[in-house]
Amino acid sequence: MTYDRLVCANCAGPVSEGRCPVCRASRERMQRQSPFTDLNPMVLIALLVALIAALVLVAHQTV
Repeated sequence: MTYDRLVCANCAGPVSEGRCPVCRASRERMQRQSPFTDLNPMVLIALLVALIAALVLVAHQTV
């Protein structure tokens, strides 16, 4: 999950804006948790498709 869509329960603002200390703490925690938080889902799908294509190519060459 990305923090750009989360709403803070403390200030009712977007967590990505970091309006209050709770927002800023949540944003920092989420950024440290996963290196993939900034990746767009479409980029992840494209990487998955490229990986599958590479595996199919390698399997085809070894046969």
